[in-house]
Amino acid sequence: MVGMDQRTQHLLSAPALPLLTKLSIPGSVAFIVQSTVSLTEVWYVGQLGSTPLAAMALVFPMLMLMQMLSVGALGNAASSAIARALGAGDKERAQQLMWHGLLLAVLGPIVLLIAFLISGKFFLSLLGGTGEILDLAFAYSAMLFGGSVTIWLMGVASSIFRGLGDMKYPARMMIVGSLIQVPLSGALVLGYFGAPKLGLFGAAVSVIATSAVMAVVILSRLASADLPANLRLSSLKFRKYHFQDIGRVALPASLSPITTVTTILVLTGLVGQFGEEALAGYGIGSRIEFLMSSLIFGIGATMTSLVGMSIGARDADRAEEIGWTGAGMSFVLGGGIGTLLAVFPHLWIPIFTDDPMVYETAKGFIQIVGPCLAIHGVGWALYFASQGAGAMRGPLAALIARPVVAISLAFFLLGPMDLGMTGVFIGAVGGMFAYTAIVTASMKGGAWRRQIPAAQESV
Repeated sequence: MVGMDQRTQHLLSAPALPLLTKLSIPGSVAFIVQSTVSLTEVWYVGQLGSTPLAAMALVFPMLMLMQMLSVGALGNAASSAIARALGAGDKERAQQLMWHGLLLAVLGPIVLLIAFLISGKFFLSLLGGTGEILDLAFAYSAMLFGGSVTIWLMGVASSIFRGLGDMKYPARMMIVGSLIQVPLSGALVLGYFGAPKLGLFGAAVSVIATSAVMAVVILSRLASADLPANLRLSSLKFRKYHFQDIGRVALPASLSPITTVTTILVLTGLVGQFGEEALAGYGIGSRIEFLMSSLIFGIGATMTSLVGMSIGARDADRAEEIGWTGAGMSFVLGGGIGTLLAVFPHLWIPIFTDDPMVYETAKGFIQIVGPCLAIHGVGWALYFASQGAGAMRGPLAALIARPVVAISLAFFLLGPMDLGMTGVFIGAVGGMFAYTAIVTASMKGGAWRRQIPAAQESV
């Protein structure tokens, strides 16, 4: 471990379960707080009526796409590459990788905005959006995508911190950002505190403004704090192989949000056949599911860094120990909380709506999906860990299988079996199980161990 700082040495040698627990808690809490903010915005918009709420539900898959591409794909890819560099004791390489990740964080949202302006309205219409709902959803989406560079920069900068082994600071910043966004969103959506009442558009403005402030603060700390590596102008050297190092994880990982959103798009379209209220209820249920997933995201982000460092240090046993430990934690947390939500829907759904049909749709969704979050939690955790290892072939197959299984099963249960929306929700669960099975098989087959020679060669 020559050339390695004491913090990195500790992360490579401390007992797995206590270490994962300690490092995951700040991130999990922060992701939950951030997701709670999202639910708060749903409540704000719900006060405007069912039409803005339905428009927000239509946009949610596209918002997920943006967040998953910025943090889940690019952010975790940068985190993985930086962690592997530190695990190999190469500080200069880690510093150069920071700049490469940030440049991609600027280019990514530009590409996504162009794609949205070309085809966004078409996709929204496929979901069942028509008339006023479609127009409102498109305008809201255009505003979000137009200012999304702030969201990408904040997400990638936070991921860089995690790649350095610092989970606490980005978690604190997420919480601070959430504390800013909640009153700001209320002010701009509903006109609180004498602010202009912007309606649904106020939610977009609050996200963009808060992300901009947080991005500046986090980037400033990357440049000045006592860290294993820093954002230095002297390391501003763009190299093809650094882009390749990030890209070999980011490109296959980009399929994750695409297939996830594709699945949600199709399932949302199927639910939309049952009316505006059903669509609004599905939107609430999906956001609740996303809130629970935040616990897994906190564990997963930690696993990405720790597995990456282990692979960089050529310690496959340590990498796999982290993987299985994190998967077990995700199983317990996802299943426990998902089951509680399913058993006690009356405690949380009325917070967001008093419409009986909206309530029943949200209830039906979470009662089917909630208990199955245990299995999906395992898949998510091992997926994040695979990003850390740079082993994406198995997860790539899983990402392809998930929408195929989910959509095929949903159509079958909705059509020939005539199960209505219940069939759609069961289809979503089927996709979860297929995904987890393939990712687990990839790790069991030794995919991570095969990355160690490649990791050594790239240093």
